[in-house]
Amino acid sequence: MSIEIGEKLPNVELKVMGDKGPESVQTDDLFTGKKVVLFAVPGAFTPGCSLTHLPGFVVQADVIKAKGVDSIICTSVNDAFVMDAWGKNQNADEIIMLADGVGILAEAVGLEKDLTEVQFGVRSQRYAMILDDGVVTYLGVDDKGVEKSSAETILAQL
Repeated sequence: MSIEIGEKLPNVELKVMGDKGPESVQTDDLFTGKKVVLFAVPGAFTPGCSLTHLPGFVVQADVIKAKGVDSIICTSVNDAFVMDAWGKNQNADEIIMLADGVGILAEAVGLEKDLTEVQFGVRSQRYAMILDDGVVTYLGVDDKGVEKSSAETILAQL
């Protein structure tokens, strides 16, 4: 069962790339007292994620933040090195690239997806959330494509 509107995001430890390498971060520290857009992708450098999903947020970052959003966070079941490289490749300077290396967050919010048959292992579903002080106010999950989780959809929800 996945997280629902009105529920608080679970506190888990994930990784971001720091000046000296991967650093631990608690989700409570990223979300508490802030309005945040969180979006998840099945994999860094994959076609849909690199051609459509992340670029939409890169292009719309200033507009999203102008609507009162403190942070935009992209997460994927990839390590901090991959997330950092992907962020640099996509010019995602305004987006926190949050590594969910073993799928702790994906599982905690009930949005994991088993892609073992295509050699990906367990990953995250494609989704986007708007969170206010860590509480979900919007959740859009895509089975195919990028409709409910796109930057444009998030803008319409803000």
